[in-house]
Amino acid sequence: MVFEYSVANNGEYAVISLSGNLIEKSQAIALLEEADTLAKQNCNRWAINLDQLAYMNSSGLNTLIQLLTKARVGGGEAVLYNMNKKINELILITRLHTLFKVAESETDALAVLSV
Repeated sequence: MVFEYSVANNGEYAVISLSGNLIEKSQAIALLEEADTLAKQNCNRWAINLDQLAYMNSSGLNTLIQLLTKARVGGGEAVLYNMNKKINELILITRLHTLFKVAESETDALAVLSV
């Protein structure tokens, strides 16, 4: 399953949706470059939709951490939401739920970002 992403930016925040399998660092280069562009535009509050992300490994986790870092360096935040059971277990096992803000839905994620 090919990794894909989309970004919906309204200027105040962006919804970043990931889909497929994120298993190689090279798959996320364009995503991370787009995140840099968002940060330069002072859009650094991101809701990251993982609903269609089927699988990720340590490279995928590293990508999420890089997104979080880019958001926070710019004074913003990144919130993960809509995780499937496998991804949620991976986030829990690696204890990344202590690093990330996690929400159940896009509405909840946007509420966290608006605080």
